Amino acid sequence: MPVNTYPDKIAEAFVHVFGKKPSFIVRAPGRINLIGEHTDYNNGFVLPAAIDKAIYFAIAPRTDRLCKLYAADLDDAYEFSVDKPLKSSKSWANYLIGMVSELEANGHVIDKGFEVAFGGDVPNGAGLSSSAAVESGMGFALRKMFALNVPRLELALTAQRAEHNFAGLQCGIMDMFASIHGQENAVIRLDCRDLSFEYFPFDLSHYKIVLCNSGVKHTLAESAYNTRRLECEEGVAILKEFYPTIESLRDVTLAQVEDHRAALPDNVYRRCRYVTAEIARVVAACEDLQKGDLAAFGQKMYATHEGLSKDYEVSCDELDFLVQQAHQLPVEEVLGSRLMGGGFGGCTISIVKTEAVDRFIESMSLAYANQYQRNLATYVVTITDGVGVVA
Repeated sequence: MPVNTYPDKIAEAFVHVFGKKPSFIVRAPGRINLIGEHTDYNNGFVLPAAIDKAIYFAIAPRTDRLCKLYAADLDDAYEFSVDKPLKSSKSWANYLIGMVSELEANGHVIDKGFEVAFGGDVPNGAGLSSSAAVESGMGFALRKMFALNVPRLELALTAQRAEHNFAGLQCGIMDMFASIHGQENAVIRLDCRDLSFEYFPFDLSHYKIVLCNSGVKHTLAESAYNTRRLECEEGVAILKEFYPTIESLRDVTLAQVEDHRAALPDNVYRRCRYVTAEIARVVAACEDLQKGDLAAFGQKMYATHEGLSKDYEVSCDELDFLVQQAHQLPVEEVLGSRLMGGGFGGCTISIVKTEAVDRFIESMSLAYANQYQRNLATYVVTITDGVGVVA
């Protein structure tokens, strides 16, 4: 395909494969999470946003019951009947099949087949939720094409079920929620207890968000994720003896954790200390945004990383190194930095003054290469609207 914008590339791929023009094109963004890590399964708050790296879908209906899928970035195809949206041996296809299956299971009628080509520039393995973007975009495209009455929140929950039942990952709802509900120049404070949400202004007129990809794979992430969940549950069970009404760490304050430190095993104490502090930190960070104080917000990002590294123990040497390097740069150029995502690899996220971005990337890349003899992949992203039709 010729060098072009991604919507044009995907439209051209659709024409090449299916021999006709698509009915419309959908854009589904990846996401970042500014603050609030490992708080979701503790019923706390998260603070995600949709970004300008996205997956694009070109789609058109068929007259029969066949669904033809084409993954442009993989140059791979798959087809199935809308009457039998069953799991495929091709893992990429399951994200799309899963959306058809889960929408139908929820009582929505997809009365004919379709053809779809998709692809985009959300990097795989960087923690920007390319899979959630695929599910969200497929769901939105189906909603539009078949005039389905699916509110955005239901679409996010449907995408989460598709990830659980077809991709096999028991994820939270944050990634899909951000891709679907994103708003330009704003972050979303999502309450993971009741799924209520609020937008807070995030003025990036003088700053950019820069992601530095450590290139480290999350080899420990899955087992450690499960262990952390169990440790948090153990903490709740112990604290419940003192506070019978609590249901999760969302209901506990940092002061209460400190008051009963002696009753908690050391590792459980430190997990509870981090989570309760982080839930409070998200609330305080939103107050910073309302005041337009990005510098104070950035300092809280450093505090989050310290907690993730020392108390929650989900960082690694490479991520710690990247955050330390960022912290050593002038505070007027780099406001804050932390690891983003589950940990044990992936990206750091930093807020960098626009005119200092090139210097920041050069400095970080050189330091990382000297320390680890490895190239540092970096991505400069901005905050955008959530899933929608490309004009």
